[in-house]
Amino acid sequence: MTTTVNRSPSKHDKRRRLIAVMYTGLVLTVLATVAPYIGRSVLADHVRAGYPTYSPAQIDSAVTIYLVILCVVGVLGIGGWIWTAWAIKSGKRWARSATTFMFVLGVVTALTALLIRDTSGDTGLAPLLGWIGMVPCLAGLAAVAMLWRRS
Repeated sequence: MTTTVNRSPSKHDKRRRLIAVMYTGLVLTVLATVAPYIGRSVLADHVRAGYPTYSPAQIDSAVTIYLVILCVVGVLGIGGWIWTAWAIKSGKRWARSATTFMFVLGVVTALTALLIRDTSGDTGLAPLLGWIGMVPCLAGLAAVAMLWRRS
């Protein structure tokens, strides 16, 4: 007697993998939120290069403003990951649309931080920190692709 094993992943396995991707995005967002604090000198050097006439106090003030803005954006992103993961876990019908919307919002926000120019003509955010901010979008892309893939 021969038994066949069903090798296709179950709906439960797919949802578990999707939630793992969502939590990966959450962790990446936490790391991207903390990175500017760890790399404060990278941010300060970037401001100093763009504004060589700034005093140390002005540079410190600009860095602090950047840190506050990036922290607020990061906390909102963390909230978005938690909310959409909850919606997926709960089986909400609108979870797919909400996750897609949050992905688009995250990509637009990350690209804005990466590419926007300030009055010095250089990018406002240090490129390294801008690219770090793009990393969670990879998890978002994977999550959206998994959500929209047909079973």
